[in-house]
This record gives sequence, C-alpha cells and structure tokens, in this order.
Amino acid sequence: MTKLSVNVNKIATLRNARGEDTPNVVKVALDCERFGADGITVHPRPDERHITRQDVLDLAPVVTTEFNIEGYPNERFMELIDEVRPAQATLVPDPPGVLTSNAGWNTREHQDMLTELAVELKGKGVRSSIFVDTDLKNIEYAAKCGVDRIELYTGPFAADYLKDPEMAIKPYAEAARLALEYGLGINAGHDLSLDNLKYFKQRIPGLLEVSIGHALISDALYFGLENTIQQYKRLLKD
Repeated sequence: MTKLSVNVNKIATLRNARGEDTPNVVKVALDCERFGADGITVHPRPDERHITRQDVLDLAPVVTTEFNIEGYPNERFMELIDEVRPAQATLVPDPPGVLTSNAGWNTREHQDMLTELAVELKGKGVRSSIFVDTDLKNIEYAAKCGVDRIELYTGPFAADYLKDPEMAIKPYAEAARLALEYGLGINAGHDLSLDNLKYFKQRIPGLLEVSIGHALISDALYFGLENTIQQYKRLLKD
C-alpha cells in the first residue's frame, strides 16, 4: 500500500500565530503516527514561519515511522540533515521567501549539484528524493543524478482534475512509467486531497508515498484528526 506521510507544517503555523506552544507539534506528530500515518514530513524554511529548526530536533528522536525533511539544500539545511539523519531528505528548488513549493527542479541544469547531494545523502544513510514536474527530460536527468526517488509535484494535477481528470493524470502516468524504467522510486505531493487522491493513486504505477499537509489538516477541522487520517489511508489501499 502507498504510504501516507503527514506534513505537520500547518500545525506549526497555528502554534506560531500565538507565539506559544499550542498546538504542540511533537504531540500532534505522535498522534498522527498513533492514528495510522506511515511517516511525518516537515519543511523548515529559513524564516521559520512554521516549522523551526528546534521542531526538527525535537521530532527526530521520537518519530518512530519515517521522518522526511523537505527543503532547499543550502548549507544550513544540509547541516540539519547531517545532525538529524532522517529516513528521507526531499530536496526542493524553493527560493527564500516563497509561500509554498510550486515548481520542480530543472534536473538537467542542476545535474552536477544534485548528483553531489545524492552522493552526500547516501553517505549519511539518508534516502534522497527530489521534487520534479512531469517533464520527461527532468525524469531522465533525475535518474542520471543518482537520487533514490522523485516526488512528483501534483499541483497542476489538482488544479486540472475537476475539469478533465483523464487529461490531468496523463502526464503523471507517463512520468511515473519512465521513472520506473529508470529504477526511481516515486513519491508525490502538493494539493492532493480526499477529492482527488484515490483517482491519482489508482493511475500512478509504483506510487510509494504521498506527503499531504494542508488538505489533511484542513479536513481534520471538520472530521477530526484520527478520522481524517483513516479516510486518507483508505484511499491509498491497493
């Protein structure tokens, strides 16, 4: 079954709004695991507007599922990866100050850097994943970089899904098939929801993991966190 990694950034956003410690990020992450999440994702940003470096350090010793840290691979980020040694590091091409990840790597342009990072992560015992779009050239060069996995940026799929599901999924299915031919593992994330997740899962071969935060936490306001996680898990069953 495809694994569900819950991104807890929005929990940190809510906490930071009051400058206190409610809701507690560590407690929510552990509850997510208890309720069935297969992993916990965080994306610390330079301005620490949601997840902070301290959050990452607090989560690292207590997360018992897969800990996935996303971020732009600058020196500070890679030092954090070295200190924490999560199960997976997902590298995203976010410039400083961007609101949310909204584009994948140009893997051909950044091949040398991504190759060096893949080697570095392998040496630390950390699985490497890079955020990419469905451009087949980017899939090809992701493989040449030697990374373990790609994470398909699913924002365009979610935007087009209600208009034409078949056309929305087509480039993702093609990209996934090519990734499998190259021996890449496949993750996916961004704007996946209760409305579109099952359709996506059923049509993407080899989908190993989805990382979901904003939609899942928003749904939890209505359905409760445990019930929401179980709903998402049911959609990911084979």
